[in-house]
Amino acid sequence: MAVTLQECLELQLLEVEMLLSMFPKKGEIHLDEDAVPRVQRYLRNAGGALPPQLEYSIAIDVGEAKVKVELQVLLPHMYPHVAPQLFARSSALHREQQLQLNTCLASHMSSLDSGELCVYEAVQWVKENSLPYLENSKISSESASKEVVVKETLHRMWIYSHHIYRQELRKKIFDCAKKLNLTGFCLTGKPGVICVEGLRENCDEFWRAIRYPNWKHISCKHVENVETEGSVDNLRLFRVFEDLQFQAHGDYGLRNDYHMDLGQFLEFLKQHQSGHVFQILFGVEGKLSD
Repeated sequence: MAVTLQECLELQLLEVEMLLSMFPKKGEIHLDEDAVPRVQRYLRNAGGALPPQLEYSIAIDVGEAKVKVELQVLLPHMYPHVAPQLFARSSALHREQQLQLNTCLASHMSSLDSGELCVYEAVQWVKENSLPYLENSKISSESASKEVVVKETLHRMWIYSHHIYRQELRKKIFDCAKKLNLTGFCLTGKPGVICVEGLRENCDEFWRAIRYPNWKHISCKHVENVETEGSVDNLRLFRVFEDLQFQAHGDYGLRNDYHMDLGQFLEFLKQHQSGHVFQILFGVEGKLSD
């Protein structure tokens, strides 16, 4: 005799009621408060719209440490005559262990007789069989923590030029810095100063790119390397690559007399923890006026 939808939904409600009595503590079963009433209303008036599929989760204590494994349950309308969708998850499991656990859970559930209520059976299986996966996950974590920590190095280059004026050259500098994820600045005028910071290979590529084919009045005056076990981004002194311009001295109409205010530049360097570089760049100790 064919099983009706109404019979399946009634069985689902009986199973939920049983599970709620077995897991009475707050937080053990998470079930939308309107889920059961919707099914009940449909059963009273079978001519109405189908209710949403019953969906809930059960928090299961595993092992002596009572590690939480959550069993997520989604019941097709014709469950138990159609298999439920079950998924076990835990913050204590790595992805690989979680996948293995659910593969074995699915294999076990497929071996059961069809047409029988089986969510509690799934709960028991998770409770009794999750511990080895949790222990393997812990071993994997401990092994990973013992692995050699890969360190990265922030490379910072301080480049000096007699002058930087040409628009096409400035565009090349900024485009190259952006492409290589470098932060720092370009001080336009006379003298010209460029600072780039980021991964070493990117800084080296930047240096090759802007020197080509033959920028004669340019030199790398100073290089800084800072090693870290985290991201090099945490060591950057500059948040972006910016266009640095200060009030100039001299005649604006004469390009070769377009001198930058080095006092303002020194102040800028000190604000970025780089005041020591002033003497390296210009051969004199930088002093701010009172």
